[in-house]
Amino acid sequence: MTNAPDKIEKHRFEPAPKDHFDNEKIEKPQLSFAKDAWLRVRKNKAALVSAVVLFLVIVMAIIGPHITKFDPYAQDVTKGNLPPRVPLLEDIGIFDGSQKIGGVETNKYEDLGLEEYYWFGTDSLGRDLFSRVWLGTRVSLYIALLAAVIDMAVGVAYGLISGFKGGRVDNVMQRILEVISGIPNLIVVILMLLIMKPGILSITIAMVITGWVGMARVVRGQVLKLRDQEYVLASRTLGAKSDRLLIKHLLPNLSGVIIINTMFTIPSAIFFEAFLSFIGIGLQAPRASLGTLIEDGYKTFQFLPHLMVIPCIVICIILIASNLIGDGLRDAFDPKMRD
Repeated sequence: MTNAPDKIEKHRFEPAPKDHFDNEKIEKPQLSFAKDAWLRVRKNKAALVSAVVLFLVIVMAIIGPHITKFDPYAQDVTKGNLPPRVPLLEDIGIFDGSQKIGGVETNKYEDLGLEEYYWFGTDSLGRDLFSRVWLGTRVSLYIALLAAVIDMAVGVAYGLISGFKGGRVDNVMQRILEVISGIPNLIVVILMLLIMKPGILSITIAMVITGWVGMARVVRGQVLKLRDQEYVLASRTLGAKSDRLLIKHLLPNLSGVIIINTMFTIPSAIFFEAFLSFIGIGLQAPRASLGTLIEDGYKTFQFLPHLMVIPCIVICIILIASNLIGDGLRDAFDPKMRD
């Protein structure tokens, strides 16, 4: 066994090279919940494309009725049921205003001596379909967004209180939900339209009466899972009141679920409004929505299919885009998802 050295070399007391400390640095910046969700959404190409498409549809719903010089409510029966006619495209033989009537191809624009261009054609009363489609899209989107916002506000508040209080309060509130959810939406709508004048307000109220139930149940289930978490118990131990626990701790952790369910509520509300207008208990003439336009085009579908096909394409684009965005947000906000 060798003896220990009397002296320790001086170089052993020198600090380690700087590179050794650099290896332990965390170079990647910390990500917030919103930034992490955005990175996930950005990788979902379908959701991004759908967001762009939905944004363009919203823009067209705002400016579309003002692009053409035709009033969407102006009637001229002499120009009724004109086929689509688009500049430049008519030069290559499509959308040139020609159509077959009784097996004979004719051009009503030339027969009437019209120089105007109706990009989507006209309806039976001679109203410009292009401006009416985008006006109807604006109305349908407005109803859907209004119903979704009210559903979110009422459902989130109801679910938070029910799940947080628990016990007898939760039991009573859930029995109320069961009673409301047992009433068919169509019956509620018919009763509301009997009481109120058919219009945007009555349709929105009718959809909201039962539409918030799904949101309330989802929020309640999440609150029951989160209210006993350690951070909530720690905040309660430090003296936090119930309103602070709900607003500062539980609500931010429910933001992902709320946003996802709201995005899925919008296409459902658009489809429900279109269905009501199609069966004749929605908006009344001369108001336009996608449902009323589809109902008008349904009557002459065999002879003038464009009157029904065009609004159907618009509503399908909105529904598909909204569902794809909802799927992308669900994957982004789900903490169990891994890249």
